[in-house]
Amino acid sequence: MSLRAKSAQKGFTLIELLIVIAIIGLIAAMLIPNLLDALQKVKQKRTMADMRITGTAMFSWLSDQVGAAAAGASSTNVDLGSYGSVKQASDLTSILVPAYLQVVPPLDGWKAPFDYYINLTDLVGRHVLAIRSKGRDFTASGDSYSVSNFEPTDYDQDVVWADGFMVRWPQK
Repeated sequence: MSLRAKSAQKGFTLIELLIVIAIIGLIAAMLIPNLLDALQKVKQKRTMADMRITGTAMFSWLSDQVGAAAAGASSTNVDLGSYGSVKQASDLTSILVPAYLQVVPPLDGWKAPFDYYINLTDLVGRHVLAIRSKGRDFTASGDSYSVSNFEPTDYDQDVVWADGFMVRWPQK
């Protein structure tokens, strides 16, 4: 009789194992959406940081070339069509690398190419440089933007930096 009692107490019962699995499943169900949102937020913040760093480097180059820049210009509406043609990161490399940047970032946080709008013909004009990330959905919402922020969890929104300030950015 004592042998049977000892062997019955070894290991876990099926009910105990099912309860542990259910608890682990509930914890995972609560944590996975937060993890996915955090990953998107990291991509968004990396995109904004790359835009600011590249823009600052461009305006440093511009200050060296013409002595003054349009940085800090105030505007309520920005039309990317007035900035000239869309350029790739490689077009900026000859200007900014290695004096102002080590590498011009070609891709945003979502691995889509940045849109660089550069007007090198009129360096003293108001519209010299704009940078756009199309967001998670890789689709631009147009070329004209009013200066405003958007909900930080809306990762499909375009993030735009132009002439020294953020035009469209995530902020609550």
